[in-house]
Amino acid sequence: MLISPAYAQDGVGGGAALIMQLLPLILIFVVFYFLLIRPQQKRQREHREMLKALKRGDKVLTSGGIIAQVTRVKEGVDEVEVEIAPNVRVNVVRQTISDVFKPTAANDAKASETSKG
Repeated sequence: MLISPAYAQDGVGGGAALIMQLLPLILIFVVFYFLLIRPQQKRQREHREMLKALKRGDKVLTSGGIIAQVTRVKEGVDEVEVEIAPNVRVNVVRQTISDVFKPTAANDAKASETSKG
């Protein structure tokens, strides 16, 4: 015969073979955890803390793209009253606020101007 018969592997290394087959799947999960899951959880935690720290006078960006100023933070309710134009106030759900703009300090503004020119 020109073709030799193929024989199955020996059953001695069964446990080690199973671990070697599962190792790539475990490594993929670990990579996904550190590159995708963990950073997303950190961003969610930071966003929750940002929403808890909202106060009157903060300039915010809503998820709809509207820049507004917080006029009243309602305690116990997930709503915030914001002013989107002079004398135009609306209530928005707290979770729709995507960012809070931090005002630049006067010293920071002067330093950036002097470094340009």
